[in-house]
Amino acid sequence: MEGRVALSELQKPIVVDDVETPSFEAYERDIERVLITEGQIKAKLRELGDQITEDYAGKDLLLIGVLKGAFVVMADLARHVRLPLETDFMAVASYGAATKTSGVVRILKDLDHDLEGRDVLLVEDIVDSGLTLAYLIKNLKGRRPASLEVAALLKKTGIQRVHLDVRYVGFEIPPDFVVGYGLDFAEKFRNLPYIATLRPEAYAEA
Repeated sequence: MEGRVALSELQKPIVVDDVETPSFEAYERDIERVLITEGQIKAKLRELGDQITEDYAGKDLLLIGVLKGAFVVMADLARHVRLPLETDFMAVASYGAATKTSGVVRILKDLDHDLEGRDVLLVEDIVDSGLTLAYLIKNLKGRRPASLEVAALLKKTGIQRVHLDVRYVGFEIPPDFVVGYGLDFAEKFRNLPYIATLRPEAYAEA
């Protein structure tokens, strides 16, 4: 896939917008390869933010982040949306410590805002099977928003089990389990500034 970086390159500072990003040596033995770099993510979120700014001009925009994975994406995306907006969060459980969704969704934290009449943009870190997202869309539509769209940093190809219309997609990736930029394995790796796959030994040790 375009944009993959050799692991040895991680030991070199990455310059993005004239700011050096240090390597994450504590994680390096667990990382198999980098799929999307920090610079690519920043550029894509700026592009998505520009499009959202254009599409939602004059509307009552509410961003909803799905915890925990989307907190990084939503924070950075929001800074590129040059409009008045509000934010809210939902927490759901569908993975646990596994690498595949169970398809059973539990709401752990509900919204603080009333959605009726609002223009809602649901922000996700990743769309894989689509089961969790389909549940959330159905749930939120029942709250009578004026509009409801989805923005996702990542979308896995070829594994969606339900049809979903995701309006804003950052990157399409292979159907591999990935970590970084909010995405975790066993609650670790969320703070990596890029998207990467893990070595098989990392799963065994966890």
